[in-house]
Amino acid sequence: MLLRLRVSLPDRPGVLGQVARAFGVMGADILQVTVLERQAGRAVDDFTVSWSGVFEPAELRDRIGVVPGTRVEGVWPTREVPGASLDYDLLGHVAGDPDRAYVTLVDAVADLVSAEWAVAVDSAGGAIVHGSWQAPESVPASELTPLRATAFDEGGLHLVSVPMDGVHLVVARSQGPAFHRAEVDKIVRLAGIVSVLAGGVSRTACARATTSRRAGPAV
Repeated sequence: MLLRLRVSLPDRPGVLGQVARAFGVMGADILQVTVLERQAGRAVDDFTVSWSGVFEPAELRDRIGVVPGTRVEGVWPTREVPGASLDYDLLGHVAGDPDRAYVTLVDAVADLVSAEWAVAVDSAGGAIVHGSWQAPESVPASELTPLRATAFDEGGLHLVSVPMDGVHLVVARSQGPAFHRAEVDKIVRLAGIVSVLAGGVSRTACARATTSRRAGPAV
């Protein structure tokens, strides 16, 4: 399986090597390291690893945490395949079919930030316009704001809400840590580019595309 681990560690030479060795001892193959932040002598890195599953993920967390000065902030499954360039694929699909821009974004964005599901919520009424695979029929909406992107926790979920053209894009994960500001920035940038490529396609077009997909081909 693929796992994502968020590790806070001292930002000094040799520590990253110690963490890598600890992964190797546990039989975890590091596929990608993403630096989320570096400040005040510490770094926060996301490690994507291929994991045999011989041990529980909690044990992997404990073993990595033994490295002096490190703190494992979260361990959770991911579908984000390193090197797959899914963000470029997403933008390519949106450019090719702007009428389905929001549907395409909702269907793809969760995998781009190792989340579980995403929905487009009508800004006016709070109803879900379109949901990705595994999305629930309703989402916590008390913190949705039309002014800016917001990361918050509610109902046992870590959530990000990004206002777009008549909808809020909401991305969620129930496992792992809260969304880091680098992840929020990535979602905001993708949403902004998709809005430009969509050329003002409204929530009505998003709902129409969703209804068409659910109805299937006419017979």
